[in-house]
Amino acid sequence: MYRYTDFDRQFVHQRAAQYRDQLERHLRGELSADDFRPLRLQNGWYVQRHAPMLRVAIPYGELSSRQLRQLAKIAREYDVVSSGPFAGQGGYGHFTTRQNLQYNWIPLDKSADVMDLLAAVDMHGIQTSGNCIRNITSDAFVGIAPDEIVDARPYCEILRQWSTLHPEFAHLPRKFKIAVSGAEEDRAAILWHDIGLQLKKNAAGEVGFQVFVGGGMGRTPIVATEINAFVPWQQILVFIEAIVRVYNLAGRRDNLYKARIKILVKAEGQKFVDAVNAEFAAILADDAGGNEHLIPEAELARVKAGFVDPEGVRPAPAIDVAALNAEPAYQRWLQRNVHGHRVSGHRAVTLSLKRVGIPPGDTTADVMDTAAALADRFSHGELRVSHRQNLVLPWVKEADLPDLFQAARAAGFATPNAGRLTDQIACPGGDYCALANARSLPIAADIAERYQDLDELEDLGDIDLHISGCINSCGHHHSGHIGVLGVDKDGTEWYQLTLGGSDGSTLSGPAVAGKVIGPSFAADEIADAIEAVLDTYKAQRLSGERFVDAVKRLGLDPFKAAANAVRVATARA
Repeated sequence: MYRYTDFDRQFVHQRAAQYRDQLERHLRGELSADDFRPLRLQNGWYVQRHAPMLRVAIPYGELSSRQLRQLAKIAREYDVVSSGPFAGQGGYGHFTTRQNLQYNWIPLDKSADVMDLLAAVDMHGIQTSGNCIRNITSDAFVGIAPDEIVDARPYCEILRQWSTLHPEFAHLPRKFKIAVSGAEEDRAAILWHDIGLQLKKNAAGEVGFQVFVGGGMGRTPIVATEINAFVPWQQILVFIEAIVRVYNLAGRRDNLYKARIKILVKAEGQKFVDAVNAEFAAILADDAGGNEHLIPEAELARVKAGFVDPEGVRPAPAIDVAALNAEPAYQRWLQRNVHGHRVSGHRAVTLSLKRVGIPPGDTTADVMDTAAALADRFSHGELRVSHRQNLVLPWVKEADLPDLFQAARAAGFATPNAGRLTDQIACPGGDYCALANARSLPIAADIAERYQDLDELEDLGDIDLHISGCINSCGHHHSGHIGVLGVDKDGTEWYQLTLGGSDGSTLSGPAVAGKVIGPSFAADEIADAIEAVLDTYKAQRLSGERFVDAVKRLGLDPFKAAANAVRVATARA
């Protein structure tokens, strides 16, 4: 893991102190709510439906056990409602699809104390909100995946440092998100981001980036467009600066719904590409024969030194891990939640946070402490936060898998459903978010309860179910094989159903937005409609055919008919 330098540490502590001064002035009435709002947003503090919400950055998903314990302490001691109509709420955090952790119940007058606690373990909420470059995300298996071309972590860290409080890009037309992948398979959904970066090696073995621009979900789901097939790594900050500068100058500021870069790229087409290339050339020419705008070799080497394998991780002869425990539950867990590794004799393991009665991504303080203990025992004190709202142990010895399985099962982490229907993605929805039109969590809970039979889940195969409470698509419903979108009709919760979406991974196929099937469903119909869709798939699939492939082959009509039959049956009842 990257270790903060003295400068890094001083920076976040000074930022926390600055925020404390701003908060105290606000509480004394010296800063109005309007004046304080952009200051708190720059540090990750929102005001949600019932209470403040803090979003904590976990850059490219890497997390130490020490940091996770601190997050647990914050949940236990500060994310608590002691009185009033919501007494007893809190005590947990919510892992998001963009490798952040959110708290929903921290009182604003305690927020500066929380910032100090985060800074004490090299964490913060800087630029997790606002119209700026947000948390840099990557593959949860970055640095360990067997299909990795280039370890993306050093480049992600350089991007994080470059973009943090960049003075030119502090007030962009809208929020801006960058995702990086260094593997053959895209597990970071890079084509659904404002900028998606794919690390490559050319014929000479030189490292560079394939650059995609203009992806995003929301009201207008658009898959990103390739803008450059190979930018040498030394020049990548210059090229990104050119993109963001053109966007900053030409992006819409008069219409919130047309302000994202995806709208500009779609409207301008080649004109946008030409403007970026011209700005790129101008910045390089400004060097006057030097390299002041390029990433120095020494700087890359310095950052890379923070990403060496943990002490004690050495290649070892691979063993037959299936033979270590014949128990069917272990074998199923091994198949679904244990993943390959670039270092022989090691595996990565998903700790599933998907449990009946617990919203996707939610985790209590006690659960965080238990996960930290497992990381210390089995993974050199390191974890990852995944795009799928789970935790990953990245450095597990193959010989330790049986013991890890027993410990994970005892702690509730061993549900063997990675990539299955109940490994669903969901935003907090209308239970917490002031922007949401409908609740996400009851739908997620209904599906989780209906599909607990592991044999049935295995029979259904790989299915991505994504749920969003509003069109902002924090639950990434557009990219789900099955997507659920909450909508409001005269103050009543309704839900649109989409099929055939993909995030771009091997599991899903090329990135594409799902298509809506029919009118919206009432809250008490949507789970039945999903069940009808799945029953249609089981009845009409070919041998070995995945759900998303069956949707492509059959088209939407048979699934639409099955789902609409639920509405008709409900009306008759």
